[in-house]
Amino acid sequence: MAEHHHDEHHHAQLRSKYEEALSKYDTALDDKKVQEEVKRIITECVHKNDTPEVKKFLMGSIELTTLQTTDSDESVLAFTERVNQFEDAYPTLPHVATICVYPCYAKIVSETLEVEGVEVACVSGSFPSSQALLEVKVAETALAIADGATEIDIVMPVGKFLSGDYEGVSDDISELKSVCGEHAMKVILETGCLKTAENIKKASLIAMYSGADYIKTSTGKLSPAATPEAAYVMCQAIKEYYDETGIQIGFKPAGGLNSVTDALIYYTIVKEVLGEKWLTNRWFRLGTSRLANMLLSELTGEETKFF
Repeated sequence: MAEHHHDEHHHAQLRSKYEEALSKYDTALDDKKVQEEVKRIITECVHKNDTPEVKKFLMGSIELTTLQTTDSDESVLAFTERVNQFEDAYPTLPHVATICVYPCYAKIVSETLEVEGVEVACVSGSFPSSQALLEVKVAETALAIADGATEIDIVMPVGKFLSGDYEGVSDDISELKSVCGEHAMKVILETGCLKTAENIKKASLIAMYSGADYIKTSTGKLSPAATPEAAYVMCQAIKEYYDETGIQIGFKPAGGLNSVTDALIYYTIVKEVLGEKWLTNRWFRLGTSRLANMLLSELTGEETKFF
């Protein structure tokens, strides 16, 4: 009986830990106000960032991603070779930040990638659903790192979050962070499933307090994927967390980046909310594959399908 009482006490302590962390922040956001603020930023500020310099910067922030059911050793090898060839083809442009693949391709990418400074990112932890036993997620993540992944992208257990099990969410994230160790871990919130600005803010804070090095909008496998409103709320959370703890967390919009304008909108939100300190390809990443060719086309002035 005493044991049971101890458990309840422990749970109360943990529950208060999450509540205490969240209580330091304003999470009662008004969706309408968020929409209005995002609209204002887009209307007033995006055009100022529509420059070749910013487009070059965006090119260097891309996480070139292939997460297809049809991926194969051959296709991923060819994908990596394009990144190797890019330096020779476009010596004046920055190379992409990262190649992002499934863990079974970490070895191929890490062994064939020749470009200095390009990270090997793997989606892990039963991407994109995150619905697996924690032991399986741990094993997959450890194997990806053993095979050469330098960054790991996991999906927050969204079902646990929506049912109010913040402790379960935090345990999952912190357990996987301990597997990643020094390697950067991005936590995907799947904001399209979270629906409200309040949920997005809470999920952002819980992910950061649990060990996320970056927070990322979406898997790109569900719709809606990234939205400017979600990005705004996440950046706001990153800023407040930084002000509170002094810890800088990166931001990655992914999914639904269909045009150069989309990329400029996210860049502008980061610039307006987080400021210059985040405008490096260490702290700001864009998860996409189609955007690389679009940016390249705009920078070279002709339709280019390099990747």
